[in-house]
Amino acid sequence: MSILRRRRLPQPAASAPPIDGNTASPSATAVEENEEKEKKAKGRKEAKRRWSCMDNCCWLIGCICAAWWLLLFLYNAMPPSFPQYVTEAITGPMSDPPGVKLRKEGLRARHPVVFVPGIVTGGLELWEGHHCADGLFRKRLWGGTFGEVYKRPLCWVEHMSLDNESGLDPPGIRIRPVTGLVAADYFAPGYFVWAVLIANLARIGYEEKTMYMAAYDWRLSFQNTEVRDQTLSRIKSNIELLVATNGGNKVVVIPHSMGVLYFLHFMKWVEAPTPMGGGGGKDWCAKHIKAVMNIGGPFLGVPKAVSGLFSAEAKDVAVARAIAPGVLDSDFLGLQTLRYVMHMTRTWDSTMSMIPKGGDTIWGGLDWSPEEDYDCISKKPKSNGFHFYHDKDVENVTSQPHYINYGRIISFGKDVADMPSSMIERIDFRDAVKGSNLAHSNTSCQDVWTEYHEFGVEAAKAVADYKAYTASSVLDLLHFVAPKMMQRGSAHFSYGIAENLDDLKYNHYKYWSNPLETKLPHAPDMEIYSMYGVGIPTERAYVYKLSPFAECNIPFQIDSSAEAGSGQSCLQGGVYSVNGDETVPVLSAGYMCAKGWRGKTRFNPSGIKTYIREYDHAPPANLLEGRGTQSGAHVDIMGNFALIEDIIRVAAGATGEDLGGDQVYSDIFKWSERINLHL
Repeated sequence: MSILRRRRLPQPAASAPPIDGNTASPSATAVEENEEKEKKAKGRKEAKRRWSCMDNCCWLIGCICAAWWLLLFLYNAMPPSFPQYVTEAITGPMSDPPGVKLRKEGLRARHPVVFVPGIVTGGLELWEGHHCADGLFRKRLWGGTFGEVYKRPLCWVEHMSLDNESGLDPPGIRIRPVTGLVAADYFAPGYFVWAVLIANLARIGYEEKTMYMAAYDWRLSFQNTEVRDQTLSRIKSNIELLVATNGGNKVVVIPHSMGVLYFLHFMKWVEAPTPMGGGGGKDWCAKHIKAVMNIGGPFLGVPKAVSGLFSAEAKDVAVARAIAPGVLDSDFLGLQTLRYVMHMTRTWDSTMSMIPKGGDTIWGGLDWSPEEDYDCISKKPKSNGFHFYHDKDVENVTSQPHYINYGRIISFGKDVADMPSSMIERIDFRDAVKGSNLAHSNTSCQDVWTEYHEFGVEAAKAVADYKAYTASSVLDLLHFVAPKMMQRGSAHFSYGIAENLDDLKYNHYKYWSNPLETKLPHAPDMEIYSMYGVGIPTERAYVYKLSPFAECNIPFQIDSSAEAGSGQSCLQGGVYSVNGDETVPVLSAGYMCAKGWRGKTRFNPSGIKTYIREYDHAPPANLLEGRGTQSGAHVDIMGNFALIEDIIRVAAGATGEDLGGDQVYSDIFKWSERINLHL
C-alpha cells in the first residue's frame, strides 16, 4: 500500500482579507487575546497594589489573633517554674511568701479565721429573674467575667437594682450572695481579693474547716441582710461552730473596707436582745472573738461616697468626662451610662453607710480641717525599717506653711474653695422650689429615673448658689437632691456624735455601724487593729460646677479643669487629695484606734486594746511583680506581704504587743489631737 502524505495548506498572509466580513483572521484573534490577557494581568497587579482600610484591619486582627494563640500555646507548653525563673533572672531571688516563711519559724494554725468582705468585692448570683435573664439561673451577675454587662446591659441594671421604696428585692427578682471561700477570693479572673491571704494561711495548716467567708449581699442595708437572708444569724452560728470545733480557740475576724462597718453592726446586733438583735448577751464577743483586724476600714465614712451619691462620679470618672466630653452622659447603645449608674447605686442602701460621720467636729468646717497642713508634694522616703509614733511624738511634728480647706467637701468653683469664708456669699437652698425640668416631657427619661427628674433648673442653681458644703451641710444637701433615697437610708444609718451613749435611743440598729454613736462590746481581752495603706493621694474634697442643662441630665459634675496653682499639687482635676489608701483617707481609717477607742473612753468602756498598723505604699518595681507585694492601695493591700505576716502571727497566737505595737508613717496622731471630741 502506498503511503499517503497529507499536504499542509499554506498559511494566509497577515495582510490577507478575511474570508467574510464577520470573521476575523486567526492572527487578529490571537492579538486580541494577548491584549486581553495583558489587561487582566495589569488589572491584577493594580488590584494587588490597592490596599484598603478593611484589608489593613483584617491583617491586623489576623496578626493579633495569631500572636495571641502562639503566646497561649507557649504559656501552656512552658514548665510551671519558667515564669518564676524569668522573674528571678531579672529581679533576683524572690523572698518566700509569708506563709512559707512563718511555717519555717514553726507557726501553725491555731485560731479560726473569719473573713468579712467589703462592698462590691463579693459575688452575687441570680436565683429568680425576668424573661430577659433566661438561662442565667445561679450564674454570677456580679463578679467573675461580668459577661452579662456587655451582652444585655439594661437587663443587668434592672436585676442589680433594688426596690426604690423598700430597699429589698424588686418583684420577680432574687439576687443572692455566693457562698464559701469562692465568694470573694477573686473579684474577676486574675484579680485577687482574699485569694493571696487564704493561700498563705493554708501554708501554715489552715483549711476550709478553720476558715469562713462571711458573705452577704453588700447592696442591702446591714439590718436588711438579716431581715431577708438571716445573714447575721448565720455569722453568729458559724463563729460559735468554729470555736466549738477548734478546741475553744476564739476566732480572729478580718473585715475589709465596708465589711468593717458591717462587723461593727454585727457586734452590737449579737449582744442585743431579740427580735431586733441576736440575743447573744453582753459577753458573747468576749467568749468568741480574740481579735478584729480591720483592713482599710472607713470607720468615719469616705468623701468619695458623697460624690458618688451626688453626681455618680469619682476622680476617675471626672477624668474620663474631661477626656471625652459627653460620652458618659450620652445614650450609648441604649445605655445612658452615668444616669443608669446613679439609678442603680442609689437603690443600694449600703452606699449610705459610708457617708462621712461626725460632721464638722471630725471633718472640719469652712475654715479648718484636721489635715489642713498636709504637704502634697513631699513624701517621706520609705525605709526598710519601721517608723513608730507615740503620743509624745505629736509635739515634735512641725506644721507645713500651706493650708487647704479640706473641710469644704464640696465647693462650687475653685475660687470658693480657696477664699476665706467671710468673703463667700451664700444663699440658702433649702427653700428653693423644685420642678419645671424638661425631663418631665421626655418619656425616655422615665426608663432611667433618678430623683433629679423631679428637681428642676432653679433648684440646681440654688444648690450652686450655696457655694460650699461641709460634712454637716452635705447631709442637708443629699436630703434636698435625693429625699426618697435619704429617707430610706436614714432609717438604717446615722452620722452624728452621741452626747449620752446610755440614752435608750442608741439601742436602735441605725446607730450600730457608727463608732461615734455606739459602745464597743464588753470584751477587755479582745484586740482591735486598724490596718491600712498610706502614701497614696486619696479623695478628700471636690470642686463642682453646674453641667449643661438637658433632658434626663445630672445637673452637677466635678470641674475637672480646676487645678492647683504652683507650689502645691493637692488639687488635680477638681479633686483635693490627702494621705490615704486611694479610697479611705487616713483620718477615717485611723482616728478611732488612734484616739476614739484608745484606752478607756466612753466609746470603749472596757478598755479593749487598739493598735494602728500602717503600710507605706510602694508600687511594683516592674510588670513581673503584678500588683506588688508592698502595695498600700485599698484592695491591692490584700496581697501586701507585711500585712499578711501580721495577720498570720495573730492567727497563730500573737498579740499586738508581740507585733511591736503601733506602726505608723502618717500624721494620724497629730491630726487626731486637733479634733475636739469629748471622750
